Amino acid sequence: MKADRTTKTVKALRTRGGLSVRVDPRAALVVLLLVAGALAASVALIGTGDYPMSSAAVVRTLTGGGTTAQEFIVHDLRLPRVLVGLLVGASLGLAGAVFQSVSRNPLGSPDVIGLAQGSTVGALLVIVLFQGDTTAVALGAACGGIVSGAAIYALAWKKGVHGHRFVLVGIAMSAVLVAVIGYLLTKASLTDAARATMWMVGSLNGRDWEQVWPPAAACAVLVPVVLGHGRGLKMLEMGDDSAYALGVAVERTRLVSMGAAVLLTAAATAAAGPISFIALAAPQLARRLTRSPGPGLTAAACTGATLLVTADWASQHLFGADRLPVGALTGMLGGGYLLWLLFTERKAGRI
Repeated sequence: MKADRTTKTVKALRTRGGLSVRVDPRAALVVLLLVAGALAASVALIGTGDYPMSSAAVVRTLTGGGTTAQEFIVHDLRLPRVLVGLLVGASLGLAGAVFQSVSRNPLGSPDVIGLAQGSTVGALLVIVLFQGDTTAVALGAACGGIVSGAAIYALAWKKGVHGHRFVLVGIAMSAVLVAVIGYLLTKASLTDAARATMWMVGSLNGRDWEQVWPPAAACAVLVPVVLGHGRGLKMLEMGDDSAYALGVAVERTRLVSMGAAVLLTAAATAAAGPISFIALAAPQLARRLTRSPGPGLTAAACTGATLLVTADWASQHLFGADRLPVGALTGMLGGGYLLWLLFTERKAGRI
């Protein structure tokens, strides 16, 4: 029998207090490169606009050396947009990794199983029925995502949540919610329908510091919760019986991780609208880059952040004066990626 050439080299780092941490050098390097890529894309994005700035000028302004005009443009106008993009991308990437790990299915993504559609319904209810302001719309989107996530979990429950059943229930829920979205749009006034349609595209345009703090708070609370259950999620991918045998509290791990992922998705959608493709693609790209078993939570979050800010930069450069909202660009990319994913899964005999 030939030796397995894909064996991973994992190193253990030990502290003087006896704490031992296992580190995969390749995964650590990939995460560092993704962070560097996200920072580079962020600097490029800050320098993009009607008043273009070089990367050197952006860095100089961020470190307190810019002119008064540059400080206003960077700190007040463009930095909040970039921070929202990083936080939303990281939230979606991490949430997608959790759902794909729990369902053991690469299609287990918030924008496939109905969470994004639930947030959209919540936002439309606020727009159409109450003509709410931006804050009310964001709150409605968050509530809609949470309610739809709870409903999907409850409907998929049968002595536990099986991966394929969870995905199928989510797809069915998504179809129902899409019908509700269409109904609400037909009942809206022309002004409200136009406003709702713009929100449904997903965009980082016009984001200020008020939109930064909610996703920042959600990440500060929920990211440690998800990362703390990383080992349990890794064990769950081997099946419930194996996870039980290894001492994992299966249902508790699944419920807490999915609850945190639902809240992260809801917060991200409330901040930027329903941005597709990121939660679907980021975990799969992270797995391929790190070649690590398990969900690769940190790499997925970093991949999501890098993808979103890069897509936002591309949406402002690739279409000339007709600048697309970032959600339109990620939606086009996501459709092609989903077709490719379905083809590869069918070729591998998994669907």
